[in-house]
Amino acid sequence: MQQRPGTAGPPPGCPAHGNVQLYGPQFGSDPDAHYAHLRGLGPSAPVDIAPGVEVELVTSYDAALFILQNPASFVRDSRRWRALNEGRVPEDSPALPMMGYRPNALFSDGAAHARLRQAVTDSLATVNELQLVRQTQQSADYLISRFSSDRLGQAELMAEYAQPLPLLVFSDLFGCPPEIGDRVIVGISGIFDGTAGADQVLGEALGELIGLKRRRPGDDLTTRLMEHSARLSDEEVLHQLVTLLSGGTAPLSAAIGTTSALILGEDWQAGLPVEDAVTQALWNYAPIANYAAHYPTHDVELGGRTLRANDPVVISFAAANTDPRLAEHREQLSAKAHLAFGAGPHACPAKDPAFVIAVTAVETLLNRLPDVEVRLPFKDLSWVPAPWSRSLVALPVRFTPRTVTPAHAPAPAPEPQPAAAAAQHHRGPVHAAQPGAHKAKPGLFSRFLAWTRGE
Repeated sequence: MQQRPGTAGPPPGCPAHGNVQLYGPQFGSDPDAHYAHLRGLGPSAPVDIAPGVEVELVTSYDAALFILQNPASFVRDSRRWRALNEGRVPEDSPALPMMGYRPNALFSDGAAHARLRQAVTDSLATVNELQLVRQTQQSADYLISRFSSDRLGQAELMAEYAQPLPLLVFSDLFGCPPEIGDRVIVGISGIFDGTAGADQVLGEALGELIGLKRRRPGDDLTTRLMEHSARLSDEEVLHQLVTLLSGGTAPLSAAIGTTSALILGEDWQAGLPVEDAVTQALWNYAPIANYAAHYPTHDVELGGRTLRANDPVVISFAAANTDPRLAEHREQLSAKAHLAFGAGPHACPAKDPAFVIAVTAVETLLNRLPDVEVRLPFKDLSWVPAPWSRSLVALPVRFTPRTVTPAHAPAPAPEPQPAAAAAQHHRGPVHAAQPGAHKAKPGLFSRFLAWTRGE
């Protein structure tokens, strides 16, 4: 339920200049109330998206669409960011990893953007949908197998299912050998968790993957990016892979979790397809809630406010999708008219595969655990108190314990094969361990691959 502006007083502002704070427990407990208050200030308003970081937040659907579809006046290259260039953004700000420049399609414009995006879209277009469904089902089965036989019949679906599932699927799509896949998962997970050194772990793992594919090309996204006619450098390939990982894992986890919670909630109409629930989650609980910083190339008047050149303008996909002005003609809009995947030249190039993965993940969960039910009402579930995504903190469920095994194997092996040995049966060589070196414990991707082979 959205709060009308002023019904319970405005959300707290920053003591320095009165901006609404789009972070912290109070925001996480009721983001809709914050958006409702901001809408009362116009189609956009200044907010603090992190301590000491002010941005203009767009809450109007029409205004968001105008900016997203107007690349001549609003560009994505964050090297224009005035406050950052003037040293007014804290060096340890959590906004920097999300808004700071990277040489990828997300932060490029014009011809540079077109070149990088074409390589990504063409590579994604080669992903076979049926194979993607099978990969998702296999990943889902593995994760469910890890908690389905719990004697109490209980699990926490965000940590045990929704969050790791996209990581397994993308590691497979990238063509990772087991040990590299393990480190890719550790690296990207660490980046989202704020773990020191995670960026280096991810970069080194992807660098090794690219080197491997130079020597031994495969039938995977990494190879397709490297062989594309755009002739991307190894560094460019690496940064496009990082973009796919960051844009395709955490938002997908959020969508899978929210969709599962909606379907398992008491208000969901039985018999409606999972596709409807995913669409509802994308409309009402946009996984990427506030993002896509744009920088005006010149001062722009918008709803009585002046958006200054080179000051960041952030799109609130969450607020735009739930804009009350849409209510009158929401039913006439296409089901895909939501802005959860963006719009315009920077719209998410992986939106179709992402939708397939989300639907398949939820369907597989319901098929494997047909009596699964959520242990809390939807209204009592907590959301992560961060501005960037709308994701559940936890999703506790209960079910009748059962065993889930690989389709082609009688039962999972009691002890997974070590990563180095598993790699000999999978993709690419591994380097011999140094004498006396400690053998690393197999990570998530290694254990998943061993399970699929029944080892």
